[in-house]
Amino acid sequence: MQDTHDEHHHHEQTMTMHEGHDHEHMHHDHAPATESHESSRTMEHGGHGHGAHVDHSGHEQMFRRRFWVSLVLTIPVLLFSPMIQEWFGFSMPQFTGSTLIGPAFAIAIFIYGGLPFLQMAVPEIQNRKPGMMLLISLAITVAFVYSLFALVAVPGSGFFWEMATLIDIMLLGHWMEMRSVRQASGALNELAKLMPDVAERIQPDGRTETVSVTDLHTDDLILVRPGASVPADGEIEEGHSEVNEAMITGESKPVSKEPGSKVIGGTINGDGSLRVRITATGDETALAGIMRLVQEAQNSKSNTQILADRAAGWLFYVALAVAAVTAVLWIAATGLQLDVLERVVTVLVIACPHALGLAIPLVVAISTSMGARNGILVRDRLALEAAREINTIVFDKTGTLTEGHFGVVDMATSAGWDKQRALALALAIEGDSEHPIARGIREKAEASKVKPANIGDFEAIKGRGIKATFEGKTVYAGGPRLLEMLSITLSGSIAEFTEVANEKAQSVVYLVADGQAVAAFALADVVRPESQQAIDRLHQMGVEVAMLTGDSEAVAQAVAKELGIDTVFAQVLPEHKDQKIAELQRQGKKVAMVGDGVNDAPALTRADIGIAIGSGTDVAIESAGIILVRSNPLDVVKIFELSRATYRKMIQNLIWATGYNVIALPLAAGILAPVGFILSPAVGALFMSLSTIIVAINAQFLRRTDLAAA
Repeated sequence: MQDTHDEHHHHEQTMTMHEGHDHEHMHHDHAPATESHESSRTMEHGGHGHGAHVDHSGHEQMFRRRFWVSLVLTIPVLLFSPMIQEWFGFSMPQFTGSTLIGPAFAIAIFIYGGLPFLQMAVPEIQNRKPGMMLLISLAITVAFVYSLFALVAVPGSGFFWEMATLIDIMLLGHWMEMRSVRQASGALNELAKLMPDVAERIQPDGRTETVSVTDLHTDDLILVRPGASVPADGEIEEGHSEVNEAMITGESKPVSKEPGSKVIGGTINGDGSLRVRITATGDETALAGIMRLVQEAQNSKSNTQILADRAAGWLFYVALAVAAVTAVLWIAATGLQLDVLERVVTVLVIACPHALGLAIPLVVAISTSMGARNGILVRDRLALEAAREINTIVFDKTGTLTEGHFGVVDMATSAGWDKQRALALALAIEGDSEHPIARGIREKAEASKVKPANIGDFEAIKGRGIKATFEGKTVYAGGPRLLEMLSITLSGSIAEFTEVANEKAQSVVYLVADGQAVAAFALADVVRPESQQAIDRLHQMGVEVAMLTGDSEAVAQAVAKELGIDTVFAQVLPEHKDQKIAELQRQGKKVAMVGDGVNDAPALTRADIGIAIGSGTDVAIESAGIILVRSNPLDVVKIFELSRATYRKMIQNLIWATGYNVIALPLAAGILAPVGFILSPAVGALFMSLSTIIVAINAQFLRRTDLAAA
């Protein structure tokens, strides 16, 4: 039946998963550096620059160690502080030099616990970009210098215990931040662990040898036993199995694999034994590419992060300005006294909200790893951030909203023929044809679990269909031109069925027996089961849906009507797709384009956000800001959910972090002094740490966003 269906136009697209060939070196041992403490990430505690990627685990250990040591050293500072003794009504033994014990331990804390902050503030000064480190350094240095001065001028009035507790809180905050970033970035390390260390390579003589995964080469044949991890990307040559690809796609349902199917390194084989020909190893595998994308995304600055960095810079100047105003007003009110200096120092000490530095990076790290776990690979952070503003989404039809191949969407039989019998006969007749329509009929028959009927005298009729003998009678299969040749006029249910199918621009294939059409099959590019749900959800979110296709107007309108699509662009040549995107943008719409990463590159680039679908393992795609591992339109909805949830968390955290200062700075400056309330540096530091903890916990709540059900 090779020629029978030539009259049916079909734009077929092969959804091939390509492997990325980007050779950038992977940092498996490094968690991705986020941007909050960019300067802090470039200096280890020894003060040496580390470049773009800094070993967070080393930083985390350093801050943890210094926190515990400083905390122990703080105990004598507190015990020998006159103010603490007065508050809690106790006294320590008095002896020669006992008044110097507290200051001596405080100096040790400043040198041991405060030094990392001073070292990490140096790049901020050099770059003339004041930020978090400079704020912290300013606070602890001012407290330290003032306390040394007070030690000589007015013994017992210094800020030593406040400075010590401030350093403790800062070290704790940094330790907690590094820990949170490491945990949030753990997706990378988890991905790295998925790759097995060894593989079984099959020798030309059929024997297997166990080799290290690093020794595998392209075109090697390997054996993947049941339950084992696939050691590299490849194509199955022999064997059937189901492979769990959840770690790559987020899809928990195992994927059926057979000879010719692609497998991804790091996925887990099911019950069958597979022989796989390797297509990519090492840094070229999909998993390595995904890890690179996660890392790049966590390193890329988002607009909100830039805002937080600027806020830290502004805060430095605001702190200096508030301190100056405080000094002028208090001197005018009370004259030049030590109390005035104490107020100024307090303002500078509590001006550094560590929470501001933590507000965005934690959310960035968590959202990127959440995306990766859900099959959403973010190449450009700004694309994910902009997704919440998109109001029009354009889908390429074939292979995105549809499966990209012909399938039987409906069938009808005449009296005396049941569907199983008709399918069994169609399966037998179409059994050997490679035509897309024949393949669609075979798939329908196999899905219905029918066995092919016994036929004989098989013969192809050029341009018309196929003729065969069944139960002693001549039977035919073919399209409308076959009916024309046999001079058959349709009637009854088959005629009605044909009319409906033609309205929907579907192809119809007939079975002819006893000189009449006894069954009809309507075939079309099958709409994905998830497409309807995805479009309904996008409509609920207030997003318009448009569709681009090279197919005829009738085919496009049939799909659009079925799915409830708002705008249709049909018969569009691939090179003109980007013009349609520009047309929508001229109407003032924010447009996202969803398409094949290779075929639709100009349109993906032209759109406000380009989303490459079904090409997730081709991590070399440059045109898309976001890449989806699976060809599932529902994952597009997940992008919008993740973008909106991420933005909400960022804004909440910025409000928490800056709100602390709006309240704390005026209190520290002494705005409530007339009613007898003045905020001490220690209480200010306590509130600051509370603000930091709230921000950290709030960021973790992002993990609870259920993207699938949102």
